[in-house]
Amino acid sequence: MSAISRDDVSHLARLAHIDIPSDQLDHYAQQLDAILEAVATVSAVDTADVVPMSHPVPSTNVFREDVPGPSLTASEALAGAPAVEDDRFRVPRILDED
Repeated sequence: MSAISRDDVSHLARLAHIDIPSDQLDHYAQQLDAILEAVATVSAVDTADVVPMSHPVPSTNVFREDVPGPSLTASEALAGAPAVEDDRFRVPRILDED
């Protein structure tokens, strides 16, 4: 017997705002049931002695040290800007202030 019914699929579709035609509900119920069976199979594996990890191989930090270097002054950076206001870059408004 399927663990997922037509009503379950219909309910999940409503929650996800997905329009699934009623003639396809059985098809999706079978697919979801197969997914649940696969998850149950994986969940049944004994992982008590397996160390949790984020990557299958060890990884190291490949970033360089953050070393300060010469940079532009504020006036030099603003010199190339198309619009400046109050010593800042002026950009078009994208959000209304309601």
